[in-house]
Amino acid sequence: MQIKYRVGVMPGPWPPGPDGAGFLWQLVDLCETTEIDSLWFSERLSSPLPVPEPMTTLAAVAARTRRLKFGPSVFITPFRNPVTAAREIAMIDYLSGGRMLPAFGIGVEQEREFHAAGVPFKERGRRTDEALAIMRRCWSEDEVTFEGEFWRLDKITVLPKPVQQPMPAWIGGNSEAAMRRAGRLGDGWIPSFIPPDRFAAGVARTQRFAAEAGREVPADHFGTLVNFCFAPDRAAARAMAGPFIPRNRVDDATLEQCTAFGPPALLRERLEEYAAGGGSKFIARPMCPPERMLDQLRQLAEDVVPGFHRR
Repeated sequence: MQIKYRVGVMPGPWPPGPDGAGFLWQLVDLCETTEIDSLWFSERLSSPLPVPEPMTTLAAVAARTRRLKFGPSVFITPFRNPVTAAREIAMIDYLSGGRMLPAFGIGVEQEREFHAAGVPFKERGRRTDEALAIMRRCWSEDEVTFEGEFWRLDKITVLPKPVQQPMPAWIGGNSEAAMRRAGRLGDGWIPSFIPPDRFAAGVARTQRFAAEAGREVPADHFGTLVNFCFAPDRAAARAMAGPFIPRNRVDDATLEQCTAFGPPALLRERLEEYAAGGGSKFIARPMCPPERMLDQLRQLAEDVVPGFHRR
């Protein structure tokens, strides 16, 4: 297999107030007119900071672009009816000519969000597995009949079908359960805040889980999200990123290994470490003030992306 190495981006902290809409179009246009491969949006049901709702935003991105790929990373699967979700994803893929790349997950460890969605927190993993099975059938079969723990379908048809056949379904998450889900049900694995050595071990485990299920995840469908902040001096870059580091998700030792706070050469080095462990598809996220984000992404597009795409 000829492995294609690609770098997409996820926006960092979103600008507050009405300026966010104008910022979105600047962001999309920058990605569309450079070699950046794809644009990704995270999802939160409730957040103290602005977070674009991914599905409506991705539909807008599809209309604004002709080359750029895009997706939710991750789509919080247990919050939604899987047939409705399958229709939305299929429709965006159809309208964009096959540029939708969804990544699915179970959501953050915030039980109050599950209460708000009307979903029992303890059911999130089982609901995600069942929803993925339903969506995959809706995208590929003319008529779906299904009876599971949470949903029952009687001769359901989803049209139009996605342009991509099969429709890719990547799985997000660092846990063994996420690796198992990727191996049994997914077409790729994309964790975050994971050091290169743990990432390499996760790739191997995911493929073992796939083999146990009688399948294989494509070798070029592994990657991770890498947070970065560019500055000539590493201390200055870390200081700029500091206010935006999610302390509840990562300790200092892990942060040092899985981020790139410094000159662009440091991000190139970090990507090579992940590539050595089996990664080829990456999401780079600028961890910086909103007013610095576009400049950081321009530097990424000029100093990192072209060389990595040609490796």
